[in-house]
Amino acid sequence: MLVNPVARRLVAQADDVLGYSLLDRYRQAEGDYSEYAQVAFLVNCLALAEWARDRFEPEPTLCVGPSFGGKTVAAYTGVLDFAEAVRLTAGWARLLDEWFAEHHRDVVTHSFTRVPRAELDQVLAELDAQGEWYEISCHVDDDFYMVSLRADVLEWLGKRLRSVGGLPLYTMHPPMHASVFGPLRERAEDELFDGLTFREPRIPVVADQDGTLLTTGDEVRTMLLDGFVRPVRWPDVVAALRRHGVGRLYVSGSDSLFGRVPVTTRNFDVVAVDPRSALQPIRRSFAA
Repeated sequence: MLVNPVARRLVAQADDVLGYSLLDRYRQAEGDYSEYAQVAFLVNCLALAEWARDRFEPEPTLCVGPSFGGKTVAAYTGVLDFAEAVRLTAGWARLLDEWFAEHHRDVVTHSFTRVPRAELDQVLAELDAQGEWYEISCHVDDDFYMVSLRADVLEWLGKRLRSVGGLPLYTMHPPMHASVFGPLRERAEDELFDGLTFREPRIPVVADQDGTLLTTGDEVRTMLLDGFVRPVRWPDVVAALRRHGVGRLYVSGSDSLFGRVPVTTRNFDVVAVDPRSALQPIRRSFAA
């Protein structure tokens, strides 16, 4: 963000929209979901996508941005202009902070792997028997899931997952992608989406919830709002990309999840477009 010329340009534009220095606020922020971290994520993903276009000259046929990447997809495909995407991202983060300070304060989203669906169903059946609420918020891979539930149940869940060979990973707050957040979806539509213009995407978007191909601005708008209440199903996205003939993925932005799991790497040639690769000097060969 300090060195790359594209990122610097976008940071300056974001500063104008936000009315403060994004870099200064981002340096001081804690966690991955603050207003400043989320806008920085947007800026970096867009800058890296532009760098990849210049470096690799890809001709993207489809675009997908799972979970928090949806707003970046809207900006990259032209559904929203950059200023609108920045305002939406900042407002989105503030709304999450406000909402979960008052509602569902005891709910978290927990991720884990090495738990095939059959074993997971057994664990979830035990939660049912205990009368506990839960929802699967993200299906990442065949044995990789995220489940939203009460924080008081986390210790029990971790022990139970380990008993079937599972590996608990991290716990996310604010939680996301659960049907009980319907009122949050409604508030976001009223407070954040009203007044935004959603244009037709310049390339089709693949919905992260089920792999549906989206070709209108209204469809992308619905996808973003549904992100509050519908789970991400990454294997469905992978299947959709394969059906449409995609063989290579350019993953623009820091990625420790969707571009790295086996369902992705065994189906595509994955090109990681991250800050480290963008800052490395390009080696050029010269004929004698």
